[in-house]
Amino acid sequence: MSYHNPYTPPRKSATFDDHTLAEIRRAAATGIYDIRGAGTKRKVPHFDDLLFLGASISRYPLEGYREKCDTSVVLGSRFAKKPIKLKTPITIAGMSFGALSGNAKEALGRGATIAGTSTTTGDGGMTDEERGHSQTLVYQYLPSRYGMNPRDLRRADAIEVVVGQGAKPGGGGMLLGQKISDRVANMRNLPKGIDQRSACRHPDWTGPDDLEIKIMELREITDWEKPIYVKVGGARPYYDTALAVKAGADVVVLDGMQGGTAATQDVFIENVGMPTLACIRPAVQALQDLGMHRKVQLIISGGIRSGADVAKALALGADAVAIGTAALVAIGDNDPRWEEEYQKLGTTAGAYDDWHEGKDPAGITTQDPELAKRLDPVAAGRRLANYLKVMTLEAQTIARACGKNHLHNLEPEDLVALTIEASAMAQVPLAGTNWIPGKGGF
Repeated sequence: MSYHNPYTPPRKSATFDDHTLAEIRRAAATGIYDIRGAGTKRKVPHFDDLLFLGASISRYPLEGYREKCDTSVVLGSRFAKKPIKLKTPITIAGMSFGALSGNAKEALGRGATIAGTSTTTGDGGMTDEERGHSQTLVYQYLPSRYGMNPRDLRRADAIEVVVGQGAKPGGGGMLLGQKISDRVANMRNLPKGIDQRSACRHPDWTGPDDLEIKIMELREITDWEKPIYVKVGGARPYYDTALAVKAGADVVVLDGMQGGTAATQDVFIENVGMPTLACIRPAVQALQDLGMHRKVQLIISGGIRSGADVAKALALGADAVAIGTAALVAIGDNDPRWEEEYQKLGTTAGAYDDWHEGKDPAGITTQDPELAKRLDPVAAGRRLANYLKVMTLEAQTIARACGKNHLHNLEPEDLVALTIEASAMAQVPLAGTNWIPGKGGF
């Protein structure tokens, strides 16, 4: 006869937790996998696991209101005749018209322009509104070739060849039929209302030698004026960075698994790729081994949220960062003001991730004209600019506290780690020791 101990509450499995059980039941009931956006939701080592060592006696801090701390960055100075010059190292990542509403894309361009930085087209082509409101616009060249044409390549200020994304390295994109409006269908040469899957690899190259030829073609089309970026998902950062440099890239964009603005399978988001923190030092090491650190610029993306994150990424060797999810939140996504409508969709403002369904109450990840009207691109652009300003000021504050007169003067020596995992990934000492796992010390 079994006996239940009344003093011990029922114990649930750590392996088969409530979310896992619900996913098993959903899969059994529907026979399809779950698709969502918003990036990985599992906890992984991140910038929060690092701390700066501010100046005291052994280091001399800078006075915040009297001594300058430069935040400018030049991207694409290796080969391009017209490299990009930005006031802040915080850029806006590629998010397409199609995935986002036209008003949202306009807001991103307006905000980036006010802040003196760049924004990026994403898959699906360039709209006149986005080009018109973006002082510096990076044009993404993706496997799908949606919307790609030589005219827009020449209208861009830089070209980003997308090989992979942090949310789905090795996987292609998805755009459900409800988001393929007449305009989106026309731009992408797709049938209206039909689900679309982008290719996971470019159709005209199979390796780095072919990539080198493609980069040369893009340079010839644009008269060698535009910087050429190569974007990779965080999977094998040392080799991917090295091969991108050898193929002729001016800039390498490295996107960790916390990159969240791509809709894909939940199983992909949570189980493929590496944390952003684990990607930076191998990529920097590849640049250093080739003698190209700071000559080929490194942009880090995936989970950047604050000026502290920016400063930590730059201290680890990046030249700039890109934000996607944070930019959408800044212009109004997942806003609690729409909580009642989020609940009608079966979710809540802080957890809404069904961006691919096109029902976003905030009017950002949708092509529904009535929902899109809810977003004022002028006001949203100002909010984004304010956010970028605060992030830049936060990064400056940290740099000055470490005695640095430029954000790029931050270095790994300014950092310690709170956990063994973060110490090993970032290759900085565990706080209170000089020990880096795998590198000796005490």
